[in-house]
Amino acid sequence: MSTSMQKLFCLATLSGLLVGIPGANTYLGRAQEELPRKVKIRVPATYPEIARRMNITGVVKIAVVVAPDGEVKSTKVMGGHPLLVNAALDAVKKWRFEPAAQQDTGIVEFKFRPED
Repeated sequence: MSTSMQKLFCLATLSGLLVGIPGANTYLGRAQEELPRKVKIRVPATYPEIARRMNITGVVKIAVVVAPDGEVKSTKVMGGHPLLVNAALDAVKKWRFEPAAQQDTGIVEFKFRPED
């Protein structure tokens, strides 16, 4: 495989991870589930101005691990447009959930539309 083809393959693979091309991360896709806890504080994502000007829409999916005290312990982007991902991450890290006996894992989705 030539160097330029390797670069293209790497870019396509990376894009698949970021924008959710069907078939990318199929193992992770099977593990998706809704969080069993209620959100106490839900901070909305701020629509990035550059995405608004470019009329970019889409859904960002984030895997979230919630600590027993209700704080977001860790996050991992599961899919979404690269211009929207950081806004979703910034918002979900500020969320607070009801306390529970153990940590929980689930998927949170943010929908971005220019009219929002």
